[in-house]
Amino acid sequence: MSSTGEVATFGDELCETLLKSMLSVGFTIPRKNILVTIGPEKDKIDLLENFRKLTDMGYRLYATEGTHQTLKNNGVKSKLLHKIQTHLSPNINEYIRDKKVDLVINIPRSYSPEEITDGYLIRRRAIAANIPLITNKQIAKLLIETLSKYTLEDLEIKSWDEYVS
Repeated sequence: MSSTGEVATFGDELCETLLKSMLSVGFTIPRKNILVTIGPEKDKIDLLENFRKLTDMGYRLYATEGTHQTLKNNGVKSKLLHKIQTHLSPNINEYIRDKKVDLVINIPRSYSPEEITDGYLIRRRAIAANIPLITNKQIAKLLIETLSKYTLEDLEIKSWDEYVS
């Protein structure tokens, strides 16, 4: 687990169950703007089709320089946001502070507790602004698949007996 606490939810399939569990802990479904900042190049390439799916669904992607360039080179539209530790505009700090993004997908290169990286600052600011944050590539992929399949209206509330019978 990447966080504290546990949630048990049930659904008829994995995507439904994921969405129910995320909603139960306060996750909000992004409305239109998603910040993507992916460290390793192989992860950027691996997530390309997922990001393409998001743009096809009408989401607007914002990205840091490296992620933006990879998306652009592969025909996925995004808007460049400058990193937090620069004074260039538009930058990530402004977009998070002003809640111009509804979700942050930040897959770091690695975690280093003694180093304060741009990725670390992005994650801290997203949390402080109460913007949902995804830091795991597999969860990001599954969440994007889920968003393409479900809306809140699609979720059924069932009793325990309906799942175990």
